[in-house]
Amino acid sequence: MMAIASNQQNLDQAGAAATAKPPVRLLLITGLSGAGRTLALKALEDVGYEAIDNLPLSLINGLLYPLTRPGGGDHAIAIAVDFRQRDFSTEAFDQATAPLAARKDIDLTVVFLDCENQVLARRFTETRRRHPLAEDRTVMDGIVRERQLLAPIKNRADLVVDTSNLTVGELRALVAGQFRLSDDPGLSVLVLSFSYRQGLPREADLVFDVRFLTNPHYVDELRPLTGRDPGVGAYIAADPACEPFLESLSNMLATLLPLYQREGKSYLTVAIGCTGGRHRSVYTAEELTRRLSVAGHKVQVRHRDADKA
Repeated sequence: MMAIASNQQNLDQAGAAATAKPPVRLLLITGLSGAGRTLALKALEDVGYEAIDNLPLSLINGLLYPLTRPGGGDHAIAIAVDFRQRDFSTEAFDQATAPLAARKDIDLTVVFLDCENQVLARRFTETRRRHPLAEDRTVMDGIVRERQLLAPIKNRADLVVDTSNLTVGELRALVAGQFRLSDDPGLSVLVLSFSYRQGLPREADLVFDVRFLTNPHYVDELRPLTGRDPGVGAYIAADPACEPFLESLSNMLATLLPLYQREGKSYLTVAIGCTGGRHRSVYTAEELTRRLSVAGHKVQVRHRDADKA
């Protein structure tokens, strides 16, 4: 009888494991007004998330309760929260998210959209919108005040995306790529080329400098081209330092990516920089993307400054 009972218990446990619900995937989108929350939310809706804009923080737990119960189905939800809500504050945000982060039936990710002050001010001026915290002050006063109030949330966010240099299409592609729904929970990698003259990309997890490679800028027929052109690529690849660097970088990432994934990281941005962001960084980013793709990694490439003068 004991053997039968033990076998029955094992079957019950196996059945429970087989029918266990995956956690509800919850993205909280917040950040500075004008930084692109609405665009990000729309991009998430397009890839399968249930998107909710401006939901009061006090209602989030009630919304999730029926979804986490047995039979509630599989869900991925994106909620935008910001100062348009009367109860929004750093303290209210912490009170709402702390219990959610501790639950095993909810996979919570806080995404903070950041942007440079001058870019935000230009966006408000162009759209003739009123900043929610400006009141009777200037738009810049509202931006500065909001940045100060949101600093604690930004510091604790799981992902900070700087939209200063992103087009609408690039922001949508970035968000959709980072958080696309898939049966494969593997690590998503974004390889980003950039110009050091334009500043370091704030969203980068790893940054590599390729200004040691031979520069096509000083070859008249190559100067107007980019690293995506075969002639430029051949010129850079002819540098004896190029292939050893690419081989070493590929091998290092082959070691690091599984470790990042083991620690629960679902997205990684690898930034490659050169002086102008048009030739060496672009070629290196394209070649690194190709090698990572061949190795079976989910990888995208974006060139932040390749088309800038």
